[in-house]
Amino acid sequence: MAATLPATPNEHKKIMERSAPQGRPPQRRMVAPWADAVFSALAHGAALVTLAMLAGIIGSLLIGAWPAIKEFGLPFLWTTTWDPVEEKFGGLVMIYGTLATSIIALLIAVPVSFGIALFLTEMSPAWLKRPLGTAIELLAAVPSIVYGMWGLLAFGPVLATYVQQPLQAAFGDTPVLGTLFSGPPVGIGILSAGIILAIMIIPFIAAVMRDVFDVTPPLLKESAYGLGSTTWEVVSKVVLPYTKSGVIGGIMLGLGRALGETMAVTFVIGNFNQLDSLSLFQAANSITSALANEFAEAQEGLHQASLLYLGLVLFFITFVVLSLSKLMLMQLRKNEGTRS
Repeated sequence: MAATLPATPNEHKKIMERSAPQGRPPQRRMVAPWADAVFSALAHGAALVTLAMLAGIIGSLLIGAWPAIKEFGLPFLWTTTWDPVEEKFGGLVMIYGTLATSIIALLIAVPVSFGIALFLTEMSPAWLKRPLGTAIELLAAVPSIVYGMWGLLAFGPVLATYVQQPLQAAFGDTPVLGTLFSGPPVGIGILSAGIILAIMIIPFIAAVMRDVFDVTPPLLKESAYGLGSTTWEVVSKVVLPYTKSGVIGGIMLGLGRALGETMAVTFVIGNFNQLDSLSLFQAANSITSALANEFAEAQEGLHQASLLYLGLVLFFITFVVLSLSKLMLMQLRKNEGTRS
């Protein structure tokens, strides 16, 4: 009998193709068909629990604030009087303080965070990336009350001596800037609270920006560098368009932290329930600091209901901010489709 020659790779492939069953490959039999149903039920349950908690928070705030809503109505939002003795309440001072400090914090924190993320992802030497990134993230672990004490005892005097007084000397007679920089330079007020908030939210925004910059495919950046683009051109034309959703999400995360911060703002904002001018140096109040200072001692009735009304307003402000960020992302995607 003649010896059979071994099959070549092509012949072996043909034999395997002939021996394979025709049609679709055999489906894998589900070992535990109940597992998928349990997982689906748990996922749906988690979503429903979240919605139920949100509805419960809104409902409890509405019930608690209803006496103030019924008594003051919408004029509560633009009334400046806050007199617990006469039971006359208006939330404009607190709303203004919350929005002003958060806007100042964003104006400072976003450029600084962007610079930190850009340096860590594009320019930093390898030996410096990890220590510097860890040091920045450690800022987020500092308790807010420590920031408040530091801002009141250490940062406030420095701000008054080296920032507020020179600004008043330079722009005191200017029509608009003179109003913004008027008031006693004592180191507490809206500007001081905004700077402290900026320091507190920088780690959150910078960490998110750094992470989303890192997920940009290296091939895209290397192609841009190969075409002669500078670092700024690569970041502005490749990295930012690719990661804009994450960048905006990080900014909104920092804004949410700024809107809801309590103890640090309470230490440095001044806790003054009057709005004499629009000066950045003026002592003011915020919604969170008003709740922290007065809720424990508020009597049942209009005072307590007005504080809950402020909490409901803060909830609404946060909802509006998140909605605007979603609309902005949708508009960006629509503009991309138009350009393409």
